[in-house]
Amino acid sequence: MGSLPPSLDLPADPKHGQQRQIDESTLLNLFKAQQNHLNYFFRHLDLSQALSFSQTLLNTTGTIFFSGVGKSGFVANKISQTLVSLGIRASFLNPVDALHGDIGALSSLDVLVLFSKSGNTDELLRLVPCARAVKDVMKKQNELPVCREGDLIMDQLVELTSKGCGCLLVVDPDHHLIGTFTDGDLRRTLKASGEAIFKLTVGEMCNRNPRTIGPDAMAVEAMKKMESPPSPVQFLPVIRDQNVLIGIITLHGLVSAGL
Repeated sequence: MGSLPPSLDLPADPKHGQQRQIDESTLLNLFKAQQNHLNYFFRHLDLSQALSFSQTLLNTTGTIFFSGVGKSGFVANKISQTLVSLGIRASFLNPVDALHGDIGALSSLDVLVLFSKSGNTDELLRLVPCARAVKDVMKKQNELPVCREGDLIMDQLVELTSKGCGCLLVVDPDHHLIGTFTDGDLRRTLKASGEAIFKLTVGEMCNRNPRTIGPDAMAVEAMKKMESPPSPVQFLPVIRDQNVLIGIITLHGLVSAGL
């Protein structure tokens, strides 16, 4: 245990044909040194963090994935095998393979545990954004560009341009999503309607069948959905049960998060 081994007074290298000898006191010093490392670990253990981590694992209804690079990877693999032997759904996830597509094995029900001594392992830092859920990277509450379907388009230009989403999210009084109206819709409406745009409402021109996603979906899944045919989009409204709007996830936000 520990990064630095204890200083031991080991016998010199034996001559050819001789066996190396070790006495009882040397072995006892080794055991005491390891015991000190263990005691140091438990004395400095943050019980609140350990409790939170343990509770998260106990509450998991999916698979617990462990990942790491080098020696940390061996530890992660061993722990996953131990949990499997106890009847717990667990698996080792190679971080390099995960970055090349295996991250798709994770679902919103799973937990990913990363092992790293330094906390700066490049493969793991690149993996973290891919393992985030939509709810971890979405905009919410006051960040949302919301309006009502009866609002005039020209009255909502500030809302359309000030939130950095490139769209308006059209909702009813109970915050159910009705549709979306983008800056592209604004340009097309202006070109087609001319001065009549001053009398048009957002509800008349909005897209009432936008692509959406749930808060527990993986962020990488959101990016795939944005890029899917027939044409790519720059954002996805985030909805929960009964089509209630709770957030928005944007392509710019995903790129900023490291995807």
